[in-house]
Amino acid sequence: MHLLLDVSIRPDGSALPGFGTIQDLVNAASAFALLGCLAAAILGGVIWAFGATSSNVAAASKGQKTVVASGLGAAVVGAAAILVNFFYHMGQGLH
Repeated sequence: MHLLLDVSIRPDGSALPGFGTIQDLVNAASAFALLGCLAAAILGGVIWAFGATSSNVAAASKGQKTVVASGLGAAVVGAAAILVNFFYHMGQGLH
């Protein structure tokens, strides 16, 4: 006789001791990540301006790439929870 067991998961943070502390640590990590993105955007802007004013195409290009990468990094930090929840709910819809 072949028996199939159905399993399910229901994430519940309240069932986990210290969940609030872990949530606070994740929030702090995202704040540090955003500060890092801000610092990278400022530094990239300075490099871009220096490269543009000194006719240094390589430096200007590096500065542009740094500014764009910092913007994308900030977008990922901001969208991380949305993306995780989207894929979790998409997975819940699979049968």
